[in-house]
Amino acid sequence: MEIQKLYDLDDIEFEDVTIGLVRLAKNVPDHEFFYHVNQRNDLNFKRIDDLIYHGSYYDYFFPRFEAYHKFTRTCFTFISNRSSESKQKKIQTELFSGEENIKFLLNNQVEVQYILHSSEQFPDFSVILLPENLVFPIQDYILGSEEELYQIIQYYE
Repeated sequence: MEIQKLYDLDDIEFEDVTIGLVRLAKNVPDHEFFYHVNQRNDLNFKRIDDLIYHGSYYDYFFPRFEAYHKFTRTCFTFISNRSSESKQKKIQTELFSGEENIKFLLNNQVEVQYILHSSEQFPDFSVILLPENLVFPIQDYILGSEEELYQIIQYYE
């Protein structure tokens, strides 16, 4: 008996996702940064379940903070670019496995502290007022559907 395909992955068009890259001007802990963000906005960012990345040797945990904008009904999520915790699953036996106990979601953007994601297709990050003395301007970054971070964000949506 032949199984019928419900859809063909080649026929599905994946749209790119725009995220915001947030760089801090000075090193502050998460709780202090979000205290200042919450003071300046109608938004109330709260810590939610960590994003978990399963590597070959480690499981990495990335803190996430989420808030809903009342008027636009948009969900904004800050994801830490750097893992806050890692749990070793097995001992590395290869010399150059490429996996360490710290991981960045965007390996080519290690100076970025947070990745800002919105539930909107065309996000407007300007509705979030960030403390000027703590943060550089948000940089838009386009993720293609072939990138690993795109797949992770889609999974956690």
